[in-house]
Amino acid sequence: MKRLMIFCATAMLAGAAQAAPFDKGDPKAGKLLHDKTCVQCHVKMFGGDGSKIYTRADRKTGTAQQLAARISGCNANTGAGWFPEDEAHVGAYLNEQYYKFK
Repeated sequence: MKRLMIFCATAMLAGAAQAAPFDKGDPKAGKLLHDKTCVQCHVKMFGGDGSKIYTRADRKTGTAQQLAARISGCNANTGAGWFPEDEAHVGAYLNEQYYKFK
């Protein structure tokens, strides 16, 4: 059931991303969620402030849809407990700060 919910949330985000990625997300709310949940894990993986995960040359995220799916996967893997709108907020922040998908 949890996987079905994650799939549905990802599908909704991916559909929204085709028109204007993360247009329903609030980057300021996304930054707060990101800083609370993501930074610590990314620092363990990459050191420094953890932002290398977004800026490295071989980053694995090349589209808004892939970013939405990766956020959803991290949410599930870390047990963050974010709702779909929280994922959209984080997507809006990451897109504004690092990815610039249109």
